[in-house]
Amino acid sequence: MQMQISLVDLHKSGSYRRRVLLSYLAGFGASLGLIVVIGAQNAFVLRQGIKREWVLPVVVLCALSDAVLIFAGVAGIGAAVQGAPVVLQVIRWVGAAFLLTYGFFAAQRALRPGALQAAAGAGAATLGATLATVLALTWLNPHVYLDTLVLLGSLANAQGEGRWAFGVGAASASALWFPLIGYGARALSGFFARPASWRVLDGAVALLMVGLAGMLLFGG
Repeated sequence: MQMQISLVDLHKSGSYRRRVLLSYLAGFGASLGLIVVIGAQNAFVLRQGIKREWVLPVVVLCALSDAVLIFAGVAGIGAAVQGAPVVLQVIRWVGAAFLLTYGFFAAQRALRPGALQAAAGAGAATLGATLATVLALTWLNPHVYLDTLVLLGSLANAQGEGRWAFGVGAASASALWFPLIGYGARALSGFFARPASWRVLDGAVALLMVGLAGMLLFGG
């Protein structure tokens, strides 16, 4: 009888571990599918990686921000966000204004070689200014709240007892992705040794930021 009970307990334990693993993998895949896109945050991390400026603090802050939002969604805060459309609307307008400003300076660097040289001569941005930009690009984007708090939070809570494993998997995807693009961007440093390459990148960033701002303002 004791042997039978032990076998049953072992079977239940193995089944539980499999469910936890599947929930973890589901969270990892869902989160990776959402963050592996060309967005303002990824573009900034990529640029910092190419410049080799404050890469570690930037990728850590990005991953931590995502983790906070993901676990808040798992805890059920997403429902409160959905019930406060005014808050999302304020974030939408402030975020769009920030993206337009960021895009303006990127366009200025791309169109005016003198601005590019002045930026290079000024040296690296301070750590505080860099992290402030990361926070703005992350927390002033209403789509981030919809993706993490609402979408990932809903998917996590559909996992039942595996919801926290789902959250850990989702946070793990961010913890892998941001160092990957931040440090992987160093492979492009040779190409960006030419000022013309930076002008192309800044031009692309300017278009991206303006496009994202337009989506926030007019995309509903």
